[in-house]
Amino acid sequence: MTTVLTPATPLTAADRCDRCNAQAYLRVVLLSGGELLFCAHHGRKFEPELKKIAAEIQDETEKLTATPATAGEDER
Repeated sequence: MTTVLTPATPLTAADRCDRCNAQAYLRVVLLSGGELLFCAHHGRKFEPELKKIAAEIQDETEKLTATPATAGEDER
């Protein structure tokens, strides 16, 4: 398995989990050529099985804990 550190195509809010339709934070490119999208919860839940069939896993779950930038006091 290869974890993609710099994805060519970042996941967006329009990308939805194939399991529950929540926002997707993981893209799994299958050895067979297809791809699956998962929310963080389902990505963790299915991780052992996904590692067996994945050519690449694009993991963007760090977006869930990132602190958004705020405007400085002088930029009002």
